[in-house]
Amino acid sequence: MRTGASSVESAATAAPETAGALAESQRLDNQLCFAVYAAAHAFGRAYRSLLGRYELTYPQYLVLMVLWEEDGLTVKEIGERLFLDSGTLTPLLKRLEASGRVRRARDRPDERQVSIFLTEGGEALRGVLSCIPDEAGGMTGLDPEKRKTVLDDLVTMRQSLRDKSAV
Repeated sequence: MRTGASSVESAATAAPETAGALAESQRLDNQLCFAVYAAAHAFGRAYRSLLGRYELTYPQYLVLMVLWEEDGLTVKEIGERLFLDSGTLTPLLKRLEASGRVRRARDRPDERQVSIFLTEGGEALRGVLSCIPDEAGGMTGLDPEKRKTVLDDLVTMRQSLRDKSAV
């Protein structure tokens, strides 16, 4: 019976230590995922202030960036680049079209496919908004080299998480 008491005593003495370590590991401020989540929200607020004068949302700006790289992509291709499903992307594209920045066109061979093209207004924003990446980057408090390091780390982390969750 003494053996049982001994193991209970050692569990009791170890419990506060383990509980403390566990509690520390579960603190919100120690969660990498929360830090990324909170930083994403902070970026959203920063971009809202930078893009608001152009009546653009951050997701709309991302669509324009994708199209500045390669115009005429399908909705599916844009969604793959931005990690957005068509249910999220379609209303966003309709608003961009209503504002005169893009036009949507159905593919003649496959009417189910919709391609997105920049209009003159959307193309003109490329020059106007060219300062946004540097302005937003400057708001981070990180120098360009450190921003590049963080970007590389986040891309690696995203890819690793995608690979692991696909299993």
